Amino acid sequence: MTRYKRITVKVGSNVLTRPDGTLDVTRVSALVDQIATLRAYGVEVILISSGAVACGRSELRSHDTRRLDNVDRRQLFSAVGQVKLINRYYDLFRDQGLTVGQVLTMKESFATRRHYLNQRNCMMVMLENGVIPIVNENDTVSVTELMFTDNDELSGLVAAMMDCDALIILSNIDGIYDGDPSDPGAHVIERVDPTRDLSEYIRTERSGFGRGGMVTKYRIARKVADEGIEVIIANGKRERILTDLILGEHTVTATRFAPAAEPASSLKRWIAHSDGFAKGRITLNANAVKALMSDHAVSVLPVGVTAVEGEFEKDDLVKVAAPDGSLIGVGRISYSAAEARGVMGRHDCRPMIHYDYLYIDSND
Repeated sequence: MTRYKRITVKVGSNVLTRPDGTLDVTRVSALVDQIATLRAYGVEVILISSGAVACGRSELRSHDTRRLDNVDRRQLFSAVGQVKLINRYYDLFRDQGLTVGQVLTMKESFATRRHYLNQRNCMMVMLENGVIPIVNENDTVSVTELMFTDNDELSGLVAAMMDCDALIILSNIDGIYDGDPSDPGAHVIERVDPTRDLSEYIRTERSGFGRGGMVTKYRIARKVADEGIEVIIANGKRERILTDLILGEHTVTATRFAPAAEPASSLKRWIAHSDGFAKGRITLNANAVKALMSDHAVSVLPVGVTAVEGEFEKDDLVKVAAPDGSLIGVGRISYSAAEARGVMGRHDCRPMIHYDYLYIDSND
């Protein structure tokens, strides 16, 4: 038996592609075999899979796409490759006696609570009926400014939305190193406690065919772990990596982010990942910031607000900033922008953001 009941597995482009950018079918098949083993042990798996663009690139190798800009080329490759990729997964999982379903989503689909819950319900129904959700961003209609940073960001949102026990991010290295990974003296940091900051070890460059990098992985891992979900960054090119991590069959080197002791509520998880959709911003005084950053449950009161920016309606999401302008959180506000300006600084009013609808980012 395993302590994991439901996990999200994100597998990146650098794991699933060959050096020429085409799909590594052998690697995909090995991944499917491992997920089938986990399912046999009763573990529910949600798969966030890159590889559609690689499939499309492979299928259209004889076409001259140099005249297309990057967005058009990505949309073309994705439109062709998504069909090929899901069919590949369908056939491989069917050989294992398992059924898969495709979920294509976009960043804006997480902007409202209603759309968020609709997606959650869809995947819950799939899991309850033994269907493995295979999730990817709908690159055929997404445009640059509305795209996820990469599938790391999408996987964090899905893991939080689906109340997973763990998020496994499979990359092409063993985890986060305490130095340059190419340095023989560097070692993988194997455990990250909630209070530990690894920013000094994170390299900013991207690699291979993915859109993101270790900066994104670290940011998402930190946020998801703070919400009560274990996060593991591991090397997807290692044999049996998933079964070794989840079933403990062999010791494997990886970076594990320990989850916070108290899991965040489903509503707070949605708010935490929705800061990109905030309609406005409120600035707090130093005393209000100190209260919010304490260990006590505190709401944002009008008396602590010094500025209100933007135009928003009651129940919209707004960012919460410190006096120096740094962002410390996001929440669902109980006033319109005009009403908020009218009550800021006052003592005798209901909270601007109730604690139950407030997410404070302790890492900012």
